[in-house]
Amino acid sequence: MQIHLNNQKISETQADAKIVLVIDKNLDHASISDKETLTLLGFKGESEESLFVAESKTLYVGCDSLDADEIRLAAAKALDALKKTKLRSLCIGTYSNDCPGLNIKALVEGFILGSYTFDTYKSKKESSSIEKIIICLEDYSRVDVSMQTATEALRVATAIAEATNFAKAIVNATPEEMTPIALADVAQTLASIPNVTCKVMDETFLKEQGMNAFLAVNRASVHPPRLIHLTYKPENAKKRLVYVGKGLTYDSGGLSLKPSEHMVTMKADKSGAAAVMAILKGAATLALPYEIHAIIGATENMIGGNAYKPDDVLVAKNGKTIEVRNTDAEGRLVLADCLCYAQELGPDLLVDMATLTGACVVALGEFTTGIMGHSSELKHSMLKASTASGELSGSLPFNKYLKKLLKSSVADMSNISSSRYGGAITAGLFLDNFIEEAHKDKWLHLDIAGPAYIEKAWGYNQFGASGAGVRMNLYWMIDDTKRGDQ
Repeated sequence: MQIHLNNQKISETQADAKIVLVIDKNLDHASISDKETLTLLGFKGESEESLFVAESKTLYVGCDSLDADEIRLAAAKALDALKKTKLRSLCIGTYSNDCPGLNIKALVEGFILGSYTFDTYKSKKESSSIEKIIICLEDYSRVDVSMQTATEALRVATAIAEATNFAKAIVNATPEEMTPIALADVAQTLASIPNVTCKVMDETFLKEQGMNAFLAVNRASVHPPRLIHLTYKPENAKKRLVYVGKGLTYDSGGLSLKPSEHMVTMKADKSGAAAVMAILKGAATLALPYEIHAIIGATENMIGGNAYKPDDVLVAKNGKTIEVRNTDAEGRLVLADCLCYAQELGPDLLVDMATLTGACVVALGEFTTGIMGHSSELKHSMLKASTASGELSGSLPFNKYLKKLLKSSVADMSNISSSRYGGAITAGLFLDNFIEEAHKDKWLHLDIAGPAYIEKAWGYNQFGASGAGVRMNLYWMIDDTKRGDQ
């Protein structure tokens, strides 16, 4: 599917059908030529409601407002409504408001995110006939949008949405297919992008680096671990941003074995890894002025006679000791060593991303990312970027009392809290033990356990992976670039 821009009015544009957004249930707007039919058929213009009028070849889609995320949702719902038709081309206006180009960007993101399908393992594939979408710059918008502004909006939105869909494909892949080595192979394909390089380190390197917590998690897997280090390095980079992603290509829980119903979807435990790869891909495609590193700890957590055990004491890369009380709290062990490695790069911003805790899903729900860290300013800036991108997020506060729950009688710390409450925060506070003092105010922990993989379609996200965290971080970078230019 291709998205084009033109300076014509919708009425003058050659397309098989047009899409009209009904804003705030306003059926009296000048763009609506089928009011009588819509009323007869009971169309109210509510959010996510759609109706195709065959006689006028017009799809009407309800949209609560001109806010960007409502536009994204409406665009995705339009594609969904027409995917089984024989239509090949569609046209739509810009629906721009006070920020020229903003809603063009939202439209493009909505169309691309909504067009994603994962049918790799289907014997019968159902492809859409829609090949082209035309965005007409002359319509009923409140402001005019220049071709230059529209073209830039199209470029940026395409890169962001395609990066998000790239992450979805990685997460949706089965554990049989997407092993640690296979994940490293995918990472190496990104080296074809200008200014991007990829290094992949094996278990020998991990041993040399003293990354014993990481190695312990891998011990019972037949698939060897990999430390993946992607780098995007443009000339005259303004900042160095380092992302660390949890890359558990499968998590059985280890000897603290998960119940069978909880093992289903654990292919999604590599969502953090997929996100940081996609963030770097998007930033490099957009040629953003940052040096970006994506560090991924890729492994499986399996069972076997040589599996690491509750009661083991592990020595992490920074020399701190960890009492293992639950082998299903494994992601934080991998991240601990990877965060130590990442800080050796001297980051101006350090972000780790992980499907870390079910507790975060309990706290914030299935659709929301938990943001944690020490810097209120940094957390607020990520929350703001998250809102602009359409991703849902909430801030969870650290406190010194919860940190005490990680105390161990035999080691520097335990890998789980002594209380069942506040588990998302105590997991973040566990990672805090591996953040050097100089980097504490530069660090954010994003727990994407809720939105990374959902077994039902929601909004403009399909069943399965959503690419959680990709858009909010790319929006953060773009916004940071604008702040730096002021």
